[in-house]
Amino acid sequence: MRGALVGICRAICAGFLAACFMLPLPRASGAETEVTASVVPFLTLRNQIDADDPGDLFGDDRSTLRAGNCHVHPLDFPGLASLSGAAPSFLREELLDVEDVALSDPGEIFGGLETGEEARAPVIYVHGYYISFEKGCRRAALLQANAKLSDRFLWFSWPSNGSLASYPQDEADLYWSVPDLADAIIGLADRFGDGVVDVAGHSLGARGVALALYEVAARAPDIRLDEIVLLAPDMDFEIFQRMLPRISPITENITVYVTSGDRPLALSAQLHGYPRLGQAGNAVETLEGVEVIDLSDLPPDSLTGHLYHIYSAGVGDDLHQLLNQGKHAAQRRNLFQIGSNLWRLRQGTAAD
Repeated sequence: MRGALVGICRAICAGFLAACFMLPLPRASGAETEVTASVVPFLTLRNQIDADDPGDLFGDDRSTLRAGNCHVHPLDFPGLASLSGAAPSFLREELLDVEDVALSDPGEIFGGLETGEEARAPVIYVHGYYISFEKGCRRAALLQANAKLSDRFLWFSWPSNGSLASYPQDEADLYWSVPDLADAIIGLADRFGDGVVDVAGHSLGARGVALALYEVAARAPDIRLDEIVLLAPDMDFEIFQRMLPRISPITENITVYVTSGDRPLALSAQLHGYPRLGQAGNAVETLEGVEVIDLSDLPPDSLTGHLYHIYSAGVGDDLHQLLNQGKHAAQRRNLFQIGSNLWRLRQGTAAD
């Protein structure tokens, strides 16, 4: 009951604040993916704590690797169904609740992926900055649904502080987590074979993916991964440019999603003094072998423009084609080539 009340308060407060400040809210279009009850397998480096609420089972301190399944359900409360249909898309995560977290051994989580309905190699996904364990569970469930990744999704949760003011600490915790992320990637490749494991990261987590792949290339240069997806990557463009020749040989394909309206990345560029990889307008033609998808033509999906991977049905469809159907940019619907390795994604009709 407590979790449901907290979720309702989150949604009401967010809507109230937006109305008070007269913000131009992106509205639900009716095309969003419906999120039903879902299970999110995870690996985490967070410390386990005593908590009554399942979403608070893990904190923001560093710890040894743990694993389990996060059970996420829509809030079951009168009137929420109509609210979900009318609310801006970015409030959809507030209508979800973490009902249970079942702990397991990392080997059992890997084994469960091997015995899934289709037994396909998983996509290991790394979240970004300012993500508590509970928020990460909900957002991972949204991404899993939006990109149709059920039964082949593994969430890697590093110890983000979950505080807006803790960006420097989050950077440190991300760097601390890189060796374990590299271990997980190598372990998945050992289990599922070469050329089938996909790796995705969002924002600061995308920087962690790039750093982990750099380490994987040094430790296991003969390894071969499939799709690497960097969503709104909060990473110095030129640093990625210099790392790319080391990373490319161990991957089948690298896709980077960028946009011009990403406010957190604009702030990060000011903070660091250099453009971020996820910002539109960089010299992407210098990224040999990388497919860059510019989302600047899409309507805003949130107040920040940073969370299109979980809120935009168009981006979810594009990820589905890439990760589940193995289609590269030239083969995917609603993509229009505007450069040697640059495409624009425009609003269109999703299809199975």
